[in-house]
Amino acid sequence: MPTYNKLVRDRIPEIIEKTGKKFSTKLLDNTEYIKELKKKSFEELEEYVNTTNNEEAIEELADVLEIIHALAEYHGASIEKVEEVRQEKARKRGGFKEKIFLIEVEDE
Repeated sequence: MPTYNKLVRDRIPEIIEKTGKKFSTKLLDNTEYIKELKKKSFEELEEYVNTTNNEEAIEELADVLEIIHALAEYHGASIEKVEEVRQEKARKRGGFKEKIFLIEVEDE
């Protein structure tokens, strides 16, 4: 039986159960949950980085966004609040649309 030891989406146990396979799970406490969410964010971002076409990229970005929703909720914020902060930062510092690559800044 393969061992996964990772955070999974809420309906995964139900999906596995429908296949008739045996499995085991546990519910995480808050300390374990945030640790696993952070690990999952790296996992999903790495999967995005390794995509080779737009369709795969969108699928993986959806997974990254799901993790961002969960992280926002864990930290007591809505995704709307996160978006509000993102917009304010974009207003003050810009976004990444102009593709600017900073090479160096002179020290004083």
